Amino acid sequence: MVDGGCGVAGFEEAALERVRVARARLQAAHEADDAFEEAQAAEELEDALRVAHDHGVATDAGDSR
Repeated sequence: MVDGGCGVAGFEEAALERVRVARARLQAAHEADDAFEEAQAAEELEDALRVAHDHGVATDAGDSR
């Protein structure tokens, strides 16, 4: 049965996308030398990783945890 993006597979993909976006935001802020944006992006990444891990979603080895 296909879950249409609303079930477990949909949640996992959304969690992974949130981690990818947060990592990209953090990298961009770092490259722009924007300390405020970097701090916000780091918090978002930490939260995204926590949610993923709490729900058993494997993220790559580049985790900051």
